Amino acid sequence: MFRKLYDWVMGLARSRHAPRSLAIVSFAESSFFPIPPDVMLAPMVLANRDKAFLYAGICTIASVLGGLLGYAIGVFLEPVGLFILKVFGHPEGREEFQRWFDQWGLGVILIKGLTPIPYKLVTITAGFARFDLFTFVWASVLTRGARFFAVAAILKYLGPAMLAEFERRLNLYSILLLALLIGGFLALKVFM
Repeated sequence: MFRKLYDWVMGLARSRHAPRSLAIVSFAESSFFPIPPDVMLAPMVLANRDKAFLYAGICTIASVLGGLLGYAIGVFLEPVGLFILKVFGHPEGREEFQRWFDQWGLGVILIKGLTPIPYKLVTITAGFARFDLFTFVWASVLTRGARFFAVAAILKYLGPAMLAEFERRLNLYSILLLALLIGGFLALKVFM
C-alpha cells in the first residue's frame, strides 16, 4: 500500500504540473487546507534536485500569499475563521492566540512560521488581532522562506542517501511518519 502511494507521489512530483500543484497546496495550507506543502516539496526536490531552490521559492511565495488570505479571513470573515480554528481543534483559539499576540507579537509569527504547526492558525489569528500587516508580511516571508529553503537544501545535498535509505525501509518509515503525525496532532490538542 505504501509503495503505491509513494510511487504515485513521486510520479506527481516529476510531472509538468508539479510546480503549479505545489503552489496551490502552499497557498491553501496557509489559510484553510490541512496538508502541509512539505508533502509535495520533498518528493519534488528528490525527483529534480537542480530545481530545489526554485521549488522552495514557489512554496514561500504561495505560502505568504495564502497567509494574506488567512489574515483577510481573520479581519473580514470572523465566523469562517472561528470555524477553521474549531476544525483544527482550537474552538477557543481566538482568545488564546490573541493573548499570544498581545504578549509576544512578532515572536508568534517568527516562531510559528518556522515550525510544522499549521500556519493557518497564525495567519487567521493575526487577522483577528489586527496585527500590523507590513510586519506580518515580512515576518512571513522570512520564516516561511527559511523553513522551505532549509528543507530544500537538506534534500538537495543529503537527499540521494536519504532517499535510498527511505526506499529500503519504506514501510517502517511510513509507519513511523504516520505515528509522528498523529502524535504531533495529539500534542497540539493537549498543549495549545
